[in-house]
Amino acid sequence: MSEKRQIINRKGAISPFFVGVDLGGTNVRVGVVDDLGQSLSWLSIPTESERGPEDATARMGQAVRDAIAQAGLSHADIARVGLGSPGTMDIAAGRLVAPVNLRGWDDFPIRDRLEHHCGLKASFFNDAGAAAYGEYWIGSGRALHSMVFLTLGTGVGCGIIIGDLSISGENSHGAECGHMIINDRDDARLCGCGQRGHLEAYASATAVIKRTQEALDAGRESSLAARIANGAGLSPKLVAEEAEKGDRLSLEIIDQTARYLGVGITSLMHTIDPEGVLLGGAMTFGGKKTELGRRFLAQIKEEINRRAFPVLAERIKLDFASLGGDAGYIGAAGIARLEHRLSGTP
Repeated sequence: MSEKRQIINRKGAISPFFVGVDLGGTNVRVGVVDDLGQSLSWLSIPTESERGPEDATARMGQAVRDAIAQAGLSHADIARVGLGSPGTMDIAAGRLVAPVNLRGWDDFPIRDRLEHHCGLKASFFNDAGAAAYGEYWIGSGRALHSMVFLTLGTGVGCGIIIGDLSISGENSHGAECGHMIINDRDDARLCGCGQRGHLEAYASATAVIKRTQEALDAGRESSLAARIANGAGLSPKLVAEEAEKGDRLSLEIIDQTARYLGVGITSLMHTIDPEGVLLGGAMTFGGKKTELGRRFLAQIKEEINRRAFPVLAERIKLDFASLGGDAGYIGAAGIARLEHRLSGTP
């Protein structure tokens, strides 16, 4: 459970109410929120994607009903459901196209099937865009008019918010900033998507592990070697632990990651000119709570200062996200709230 999550009771909530559904490859998070983004209930169910999309959406529909009951509300109290999902998609059509982490879910009408199983109108969006909206609505971005949210994990996800709108693009592939090119050489690092030179190939958790292993294989001295020899798995967390003890290679890997992110963020600043950039996901090296996390953020800012237009470098607000794993369901509910308002439905 997120340290930040606060569940309020029905008496302290402001209607209308919305349900957010955050579909992941392993788990589905579902929560009921009010008009201010306050959570009234929260639950998680296993995705079990191997059982197929119809089975999963049926269980998601039941989870929506369970979350509503848990909040002390009735079905009629809910204005709309929001669904955030990974994978390539056609947002307007409400369909998944070819989600990498949901094998066998290709060309599935997920929005309509969720509506069928829960009996409520649903909004559909990319999961990173939904998480970005959550941070924008009630998280670290709540004072910003425009922002970019980068999630650092197995890959590099992204959401872009400009003036209360989450950018999805003409073909539902907007804000795929993890796939911006930061190295155009033919021998640039290979991204998981099959192309070379993408930010994700340099600054994701997968990339950190790969770059660290290459350095160890090349004979670089590091306390990581002993940890791995004693059975520890190589991960960004392990790199962070050794960096905090002063291991030179671990610190170098983290500083390199910060520089790559600084390059990518500078390009986003020159393209979008957002008021702020937030970093979240599993790989923030402790975030604000640790000296290492604060150093990581400072190194990113240093690279931005070197590369960006001076006025942008001076004014950009760079920070860590604050909602943790809850950003997805809260943001999905927030997008449902926005579409409910735009629809003019009372």
